[in-house]
Amino acid sequence: MSLADTLLADFDGLSDDEVAAPAPTLPQKRGLADDLGDDLDADGDLKMEDGSSAVGFVPDGGVRPAEELDADEVEATDLAAVADVSTVAKLMTGNKLKEVLEDIKRYTSTPTDMSSSTGGPLEENPEYHLVVTANNLSVEVDNEMLLVHKFIRDHYGPRFPELESLITDPWTYIAAVEGIANCDDLTKAILPDTVPAATKLSITLTAASSRGRKLEPAEWATVQYAIVVAGELRAARETIFNYVESRMSAVAPNISAIVGTGIAAKLLGLAGGLNAFSRAPACNIMLYGAVKKSLASSHLATSTQLRHTGFIYQSSLVQGAQPEDRRRAQRAVSNKVSLAARIDAGKSSRDGGFGRKMQLDLAKRIEKMAEPPPSKLTKALPIPQETARKKRGGKRARKLKEEYATTELRKLRNRVEFGKAEEETLVDDEFVGQGMIGSQGKVRGLVADSKSRAKMSRANRLRTQLLGRAAASADSGSGTSTSLSFTPVQGIEIVTPSLSAAQRVQAANDRWFASGTFTHVPQKKSTIPGQMAPPPPPSK
Repeated sequence: MSLADTLLADFDGLSDDEVAAPAPTLPQKRGLADDLGDDLDADGDLKMEDGSSAVGFVPDGGVRPAEELDADEVEATDLAAVADVSTVAKLMTGNKLKEVLEDIKRYTSTPTDMSSSTGGPLEENPEYHLVVTANNLSVEVDNEMLLVHKFIRDHYGPRFPELESLITDPWTYIAAVEGIANCDDLTKAILPDTVPAATKLSITLTAASSRGRKLEPAEWATVQYAIVVAGELRAARETIFNYVESRMSAVAPNISAIVGTGIAAKLLGLAGGLNAFSRAPACNIMLYGAVKKSLASSHLATSTQLRHTGFIYQSSLVQGAQPEDRRRAQRAVSNKVSLAARIDAGKSSRDGGFGRKMQLDLAKRIEKMAEPPPSKLTKALPIPQETARKKRGGKRARKLKEEYATTELRKLRNRVEFGKAEEETLVDDEFVGQGMIGSQGKVRGLVADSKSRAKMSRANRLRTQLLGRAAASADSGSGTSTSLSFTPVQGIEIVTPSLSAAQRVQAANDRWFASGTFTHVPQKKSTIPGQMAPPPPPSK
């Protein structure tokens, strides 16, 4: 296994693209695998300044954000045995929150431009550190608000146990508890206007059959003090959020326009300042705030155990996408945040126009992701052409038509004269009608047409001639052939079969008509001595 694969197995903040990609040459393009190598302890976990292991990754110069409590873990905790809310909400009794609120009040009373108040970089401005500290402190305030809300529910449950199932919002529940209080008759309690009308009706109907009991004075005093602490935490949270929003809109207006001021402050604080954040690649920005899977975090909810998800994954843009599209949306938002960070570091578009434009483009792109793919349309067949299709023509086509053309005799046979029986002919034990053949008088003999005559190919004609010659030669050489010929004049005559008919005719002509006259006519006696006279004519 390679070093990159080992780091991927150990840390959840490493993306697949970073493992497969080659190592960049520029120092500002270093991946998380390069930065994690110096911060690992013997067990492979991240080391903090005090030597303890931590969850997540913090670059050099960055501020570690506060860890958020898991809501499921808080719900599983039983705080009914805790007598004082101060043991749960430690911020109100400590000095950390008070000092931050005092510094916020001081800087708010004398507002200054953080980017131009000092000649050095933004990271050297003390107010910038206050913004990062206050933003991280807001997470701790939210954690204590969860605990205080659970404390109030556990201690007020004996008075009205059904109220917890009727109201799920923490602040609405606390307002309802403050309105109902510890009165004797729950149906006569006056609820505040922050409780919806439908919820008021449900509370009134449920209070008539509630199985709760009235709280002791000490128990009710504990609940009252917890309500006061919850109100103080809410006021401190609103103060911190308003201050961070006002300052981040001036420090990083474009980043704040895309992901919000709270997430922007977390990103800048984790990166160690705006300049360091602008130099980080988008693949690393996407992983800022990612939680490492370990035995210490295995009890967390599934939403907090997603691999390769950080602060940007918690933004409203990403959370507004479909669950299957949130990873793609996170990468798209990270790319735009990286561009916005460079613009904010270069002090361009100070009104946040670029960030608002990117936010609208990202919203349209994420909305486009949720659209279903276009359905495949079944196209109709084209309209057939009404014009006559061209067919093959020429000499061969015409001859073929003439050979299979219907004859006049066939046409007459296919016709039947109305009101008159047709003649029938017995053909193969079956009577076949003749149609109008014979009804028009005698049928004229058809003249053989060479066009409709059966044709024989040249090869077939040559083959027939060869067969005829072979048959003739076979007859001449067979045992039944003879050279004797019977004629009415001479009777038996020897015939030479080898002579052709023309030669036989020529021989006969030379014999009988040698000089153009009959050679067998009797002639006068010869006067030539020594010549024999012709025979006498036959007697009558």
